[in-house]
Amino acid sequence: MTIAAERRTVPGGRRKKPPKKLNASALTDGQRRTVHMAASILLDYPNPERRAHFDRVAAAVSSLPAEIASEFAAFLAAASGMSQKDLEAHFTSIFDQKRKCCPYLTYYSTGDTRRRGMALVSFVEAYRAAGWEAVAGELPDYLPMVLEFSARSDSPIASELLAAHREGIEVLRMALESFESPYWHVVAAVCRSFPDIDDETRERYLKLVNDGPPTEMVGVTTFLGALAPFTPAGATSEGVRA
Repeated sequence: MTIAAERRTVPGGRRKKPPKKLNASALTDGQRRTVHMAASILLDYPNPERRAHFDRVAAAVSSLPAEIASEFAAFLAAASGMSQKDLEAHFTSIFDQKRKCCPYLTYYSTGDTRRRGMALVSFVEAYRAAGWEAVAGELPDYLPMVLEFSARSDSPIASELLAAHREGIEVLRMALESFESPYWHVVAAVCRSFPDIDDETRERYLKLVNDGPPTEMVGVTTFLGALAPFTPAGATSEGVRA
């Protein structure tokens, strides 16, 4: 079964549009880094300081392959038509209140179960193995953080982390599309930066779309707090975000 062939029905009998099947784009390493850094900025909470960088992001992504540049352009156009209050409210309503739009990658594989604590530790250890530390204040599996790591690190660990959580990212993309959120375009750009997936992987994330993450609640979502950038291990830095 392909993504394009899937049909879903929502309560009340209304049928959702089938999720789109995206083709991967051929990118240079530099272009891939640009995609991931741009997405890390746009997918973070859009406070005024973060939003002030949107014009720089627009300039940076304009030279990317057309199918990816158009995804970023679609999000930026939608965001530009929203007030600061409206954009922040939309972000909160989507990423904080929609279960399948969680920006924390281990949630898709472990949910709020006891296994999630060890999954979070594995992210911290992966960063350290690559010579980086996540500054205290954010869950280490926060997608904007992982994307920033991918953009800035030369270690193959970065791409391995994203590959290991590919299904969760695809679930997030499809959920955002189903809610008609402009953030769908940003995650779609990220997905286009990945290699094409095989049928087995596609079946796994379609199952996640239908079933959702595990739901054994243990309160691990309070593990850390608010946004934190990366610093190289042992360095003193105020952050690496643009």
